[in-house]
Amino acid sequence: MKTICKRLRRGDDLLGSIRELAEKEKLHLAVVLSGVGCVSRVRLRDASGVTVQEVEEPCEIVSLQGTVSAKRCHLHAAFSKEDLSTIGGHLMEGCTVNTTCELVLAELEDWYCDVEQDAETGYDEIVFHQR
Repeated sequence: MKTICKRLRRGDDLLGSIRELAEKEKLHLAVVLSGVGCVSRVRLRDASGVTVQEVEEPCEIVSLQGTVSAKRCHLHAAFSKEDLSTIGGHLMEGCTVNTTCELVLAELEDWYCDVEQDAETGYDEIVFHQR
């Protein structure tokens, strides 16, 4: 298993930076092992696929998980707000790293993925392939 460790810095877009890293490393299929740090702005979508919530305050990243590839990133995150309440959902572009994000990815060497339109869900969905 190949591991990739990267520190994201203030002002980086959390999702955009992960996408750039996946393209640069030519990742076929990876998972997030760890993602800790803080953001100054949160942008998440709920399960309906429609509603986007934004929080404009310093928040801790308390969970970051999902699949990452050069073809597709699907990430969910949870953030702890200043009052220690938590918000979570589908990570959208627009989450801005505040001081840092320590990111650790693991590429699954025996796997790769494609993306196909799924008539049932109406979304472009991941398709896993084992080498």
